Amino acid sequence: QVRLVESGGGLAQPGGSLRLSCAASGSVYHVIAWFRQVPGKEREGLSYMRSTDGSVVYADSVKGRFTMSRDHAMNTVYLQMNNLKPEDTGLYYCATTQFWGMTAPEEYDFWGQGTQVTVSS
Repeated sequence: QVRLVESGGGLAQPGGSLRLSCAASGSVYHVIAWFRQVPGKEREGLSYMRSTDGSVVYADSVKGRFTMSRDHAMNTVYLQMNNLKPEDTGLYYCATTQFWGMTAPEEYDFWGQGTQVTVSS
């Protein structure tokens, strides 16, 4: 079992930045990802990192604005979010799976509790 704890959410102005953290503990995982949930919409995958080499794939909606990184020693991953837009508002989750290439939420086994991001002036 993997335990995930997100933090770093809050209120930001359009064009602003936030950095989210996800602390992972417990079992080894192969892929860790960030997802976003907006009320009334399906949970959306934003970025996916492979633990073996740190490779990251981004969704088109965040490519060039969001950067996923990790602190390997601390087993923490980050999501640096720049040039935030009101449509980035939502509940942000990190999640893990054992298989690379999985993008759908149902393919992820363990989830954190989420951290709220609100982008508004």
